[in-house]
Amino acid sequence: MKRFLTVLLTFLTLSTTLSQAGDGVNWKKVKVLVYTKNGKGYVHDNIPFAVQCIQQLGREHGFAVDVSDQPTVFTEANLRQYTLLIFPSTNNDVFDTDEQRLQFRRYIEAGGGFVGIHSVMGTERNWTWFKRMLGGTFAWHPKFQPLRLVALDPAHPSLEGLPKIWEKQDECYFGKELAPGPTVIMAHDLTSLNYSDADGDKIRANAGTFKDLYPAVWHYRYDGGYTWCTALGHDKKDYSEPTFVRHLFQGIRFVAGQVKKVDFSRAYATSRDEAVRWPALP
Repeated sequence: MKRFLTVLLTFLTLSTTLSQAGDGVNWKKVKVLVYTKNGKGYVHDNIPFAVQCIQQLGREHGFAVDVSDQPTVFTEANLRQYTLLIFPSTNNDVFDTDEQRLQFRRYIEAGGGFVGIHSVMGTERNWTWFKRMLGGTFAWHPKFQPLRLVALDPAHPSLEGLPKIWEKQDECYFGKELAPGPTVIMAHDLTSLNYSDADGDKIRANAGTFKDLYPAVWHYRYDGGYTWCTALGHDKKDYSEPTFVRHLFQGIRFVAGQVKKVDFSRAYATSRDEAVRWPALP
């Protein structure tokens, strides 16, 4: 009972603070799909907590939330109702067929939104188009530990009200096959990590050409759609912690504010691996 009251108070306080700011989104017209399927391999225990958090945010702000772990939801007829899709700590292959992958891709091409949380970076590791949408794919992370995050663009709507230097416990996710398109707005301060054990050499190796800062939060206008990803959120307790909940809500709000209409007449792909039609150069 005590934990319930604490969580309730957290959400009421957060809701009041955010509503006072005004966000310009007509939440009554927003509907999101939270997709929770995981492929073979590690499954995060934070997923049900993330779902509960997003459902509570929906109740507080007036947007509709559907939840599914069934890849059969990926049809044009079904996806056209959603403003954005949220993948909370998904991992490995989350679609059963290439037709489902194609329908997901066409939703993005139609101008749909996408929010990825934490281990989403390890999702669909064998699908190049999806990895480009994410900005890369998972390589490795050091152990869960206290770390420091730096707001590179503190004025960005998804970082509003967050500490410019944010100290929390989490996992620093390193990627590979990094794409050049995403705009990074918050970074891991690599100097805050623990280099004193065997992870030290791995941190240096995975950081690659990055020296002191490494991407942690980014957004991307990719192939017609609007994406926002945070590598944070490993701990299930994050989803009742006010600062992280604010961070997550504001990411959802940012994408919801970008998506004006999901219009499948703009979708062009006929296969999951069709070449991306990048904007023409001037």
